[in-house]
Amino acid sequence: MNNNNLELLMNDGSDGEPAKRVLQYIKSHQIKKHPIVGIYCGYAPIELIQAMGIVPAVLCAFSNIPIEAAETVLPANLCPLIKSSYGFIIEGTCPFYAMSQAVIAETTCDGKKKMFELIADIKPTFVMDLPQLPDEVEALKNWKTMILKLKGFLETTFDRQASDELIESSLQAANQKNQLMQKIFDFASLKPPVISWQEMYDVGFLALPSTAQEMIPILTQLIEKLEMRVKDGFHYGKPDSPRVLVTGCPVGGDATKIFKVIEASGGVVVALDACTGMKAFMGEFQENTGDPIGAMSERYLKIPCACMTPNHRRLEDLSAMIDRFKPDVIIDFVLQACHSYNVESYKVGHHVIEKHGLPYLKVETDYADGDTEQLKTRIQALFESI
Repeated sequence: MNNNNLELLMNDGSDGEPAKRVLQYIKSHQIKKHPIVGIYCGYAPIELIQAMGIVPAVLCAFSNIPIEAAETVLPANLCPLIKSSYGFIIEGTCPFYAMSQAVIAETTCDGKKKMFELIADIKPTFVMDLPQLPDEVEALKNWKTMILKLKGFLETTFDRQASDELIESSLQAANQKNQLMQKIFDFASLKPPVISWQEMYDVGFLALPSTAQEMIPILTQLIEKLEMRVKDGFHYGKPDSPRVLVTGCPVGGDATKIFKVIEASGGVVVALDACTGMKAFMGEFQENTGDPIGAMSERYLKIPCACMTPNHRRLEDLSAMIDRFKPDVIIDFVLQACHSYNVESYKVGHHVIEKHGLPYLKVETDYADGDTEQLKTRIQALFESI
């Protein structure tokens, strides 16, 4: 049975509109006078933020609309994610930024670092210096020091404290939430999948800023609905639809055109290997170590962003995802001028082809829709090669 009469998974009036749902969530906390901090990156330690009673709000970065305004200051040949982020701020059109009392930034790329300098005088902004040689002995120590400095910044800015016991509790709760998210993703590993990329994205977008206490009842209910889909024979795509794993740069908003083109070409997206997809819920925090900040530091430093060198963990994690989700092809999504992911795509392609024997396609694009037909042609040709 296909999904023509399928009940919406979240079914809360915001299906397919994850930003709308999260905006309602953040507003509900704002009404309760809870402090809000804006974040841009998967390296922002959400569990520390939540342990201090602060709400993390992922800031706007995925629309083509504010890029024109951003280019009055920033160079045109800069990554669209950076330009979009800055354009939203100078135009005053990001509601999440407007509700945030401070911003947590990070040094994952040079363009973002310099952009953060331009917004640092608008709101209190803390830039986390991310060690980018993660296997060096001093990397973990330095990253723990940076997280402790962030804790001090949040204490000063929001007049909030968090004991080691509260932080430990936050880590354990996050493990529970992430385990349920893994169960959600398991339904994409089925052949054919019973959950769509949009539904996975919707759930993850809400789960990221939400606490485990808020999400566990929601995720439990969603798992029950997905189990019912399996029982009733519902699925996405055809049984022989090409299964696609999308890896690479963050995908959201206008960048989700890549997922839509894959679907329009007859494929089904079964894995979202990006920090806006499954990466945020992978890994596990060590519990009861006596050093929860250290455990937090260790888990976050293992995130295999392309800014890391050498980045063998990305290839290891990609292999694990290939084994789990059984894709027929791999598409590497690279934003224009994102040099780290672009250069690393050579290793990724070689790994996919030589180790796994799978067709591989690198797509370099931006947030505009002018290349949609070209993308469709290339992806259809990829599917024909299976």
